[in-house]
Amino acid sequence: MRRTLKNRLELSSIYLVVLLMFAAIAYPLLWTLSISLNPGTSLFSASLIPDNWSLTHYEWLFTDPRSDYLLWYRNTLLVAAVTSAASVLLVSGVAFAFSRYEFVGRRYGIYAFLLLQMFPVLMGMVAIYLLLNVVGLLDSLWGLVLIYVGGGLPMNAFLVKGYLDTIPRDLDESAKIDGAGHLRIFARILLPLAKPILAVVALFNFMAPFMDFLLPRIILRSPEKFTLALGLFNFINDKFANNFTRFAAGAILIAVPIAAVFLFLQRYLITGLAEGATKG
Repeated sequence: MRRTLKNRLELSSIYLVVLLMFAAIAYPLLWTLSISLNPGTSLFSASLIPDNWSLTHYEWLFTDPRSDYLLWYRNTLLVAAVTSAASVLLVSGVAFAFSRYEFVGRRYGIYAFLLLQMFPVLMGMVAIYLLLNVVGLLDSLWGLVLIYVGGGLPMNAFLVKGYLDTIPRDLDESAKIDGAGHLRIFARILLPLAKPILAVVALFNFMAPFMDFLLPRIILRSPEKFTLALGLFNFINDKFANNFTRFAAGAILIAVPIAAVFLFLQRYLITGLAEGATKG
């Protein structure tokens, strides 16, 4: 009887924590959605869904000549897609080398990855600005991609390396006996088995350009090259007289590509291990 009561209390505590976390996440999202449906410019409404709700602000974002929202959206999608793909390709190769090979400086390289994560990004902003200015990539989306890929390399490579270390080396040895080379082992055995962690890397690197404001603020100067975070900030700061309802509509639409990528990668998170083991 006591065991049953204890199990119920533990289960109730878990559900309570999950409910509180859900409320903390869902409330600001529902509040932002409510603001975006408000036809006026007020931040407040009597109910969660305004009585006279309207899609006026969403229509304005896509149809009004004064709105650069579609341009910002295109820039952000380009940066996010290239960053995600380049990060997966580069990180998987670096992690494979550190996980499967012994070479001079390997241990110090791993220590360097850990050390680089101890310093805040703000410390390198001046150096990043000067570096991009020297190579001619200042005020360029490609410069932004370069910083995103390079900046995320240490942490991502360390995570993927840790995952690859859990894959038995016996699979490598068996493939070598069958005549497989290093590249084939990497492409046909380790990559399929590493799909779950690579999917996480791809998702996080895809999300970063949508969420980041500080780096685009420092690097980008031309309005036609703004990303969504930077564009929406200027959108409410000076150009459109602090219209937070339109800002809310633009912010809600940021979730659409992120949700689509998550749904696409979800199957790799679930089936990656079993599928990779079958191919191996």
